[in-house]
Amino acid sequence: MRAIVAESSDQLSWQEVPDVGAGAGEVLIKVAAAGVNRADVLQAAGKYPPPPGASEIIGMEVSGVVAEVGSGVTDWSVGQEVCALLAGGGYAEYVAVPAGQVMPIPDGADLVDAAGLPEVACTVWSNLVLTAHLGKGQLLLVHGGGSGIGTHAIQVARALGARVAVTAGSAEKLTFCRELGAEITINYRDEDFVARLRDETGGAMGANVILDIMGAAYLDRNIDALATDGQLVIIGMQGGITGELNIGKLLMKRARVIGTTLRARPVTGPNSKTEIVQAVIGSVWPMIAEGRVRPIIGARMPIQQAGEAHQQLTSGKVTGKIVLTV
Repeated sequence: MRAIVAESSDQLSWQEVPDVGAGAGEVLIKVAAAGVNRADVLQAAGKYPPPPGASEIIGMEVSGVVAEVGSGVTDWSVGQEVCALLAGGGYAEYVAVPAGQVMPIPDGADLVDAAGLPEVACTVWSNLVLTAHLGKGQLLLVHGGGSGIGTHAIQVARALGARVAVTAGSAEKLTFCRELGAEITINYRDEDFVARLRDETGGAMGANVILDIMGAAYLDRNIDALATDGQLVIIGMQGGITGELNIGKLLMKRARVIGTTLRARPVTGPNSKTEIVQAVIGSVWPMIAEGRVRPIIGARMPIQQAGEAHQQLTSGKVTGKIVLTV
């Protein structure tokens, strides 16, 4: 089969690699499209190796058609259209996936666009609902509102009855976020998100839940932006890995700082990928079928242009997800 091989961060080539097959408990998917994530860019640069035992090929989510099922698999059959959450291997013609991480294509979603759903849907649901228990009437602040994670989080939070504030770096992205349901939109290039939240909440600081992709650079300001009993959920480190935390502020607000990751979770068991996938199928897929949530695809590119797709992602110019078609 063919797959993208990363010889360096800026040299990704489509070439022959050894075939893969479905092992026990696995499903082999003939890939129609693969979603692009920042973790893919980091892996290509040698900064984010896959978990032990996972494919060295880049790619954490795909959509396609079941080509083969391994022994012990009863929930899937050859010919079904599916999407899947992966630990790796998605930038390829075929990928083998644990059966528990395979998902049906939700009603109302296109097969290719569905490649941009597994990672964002599982990340958002696991963090906002399973971890932070975001509820009706609460205020969620999403940093990077125009990203794949951000655009999905806005829609899911609104479907849950929560209010949404976002930060983004351009007027166009902020306008799009408002169209998705964000009521407070903040341009981080020329506005202070802490001050804006204070103003928008009548001086009663601030957000019940913050979904943060920045890490260290925003740590102190995020604590300032939290409401009493608020929760800061950190899912990215674009702003660095080491920051100073004012414990006094944290105690006074009875706040929580939570760090999570999805890729390194176990396949099965408590807090596992299979558990999260089942929750997403049961809760998010109906939202998509009802039209309350939709995949936001900013660009579709042939998989041979994976390197260019990575450049587009890191440039910050794309709103929503990029998917690579095979």
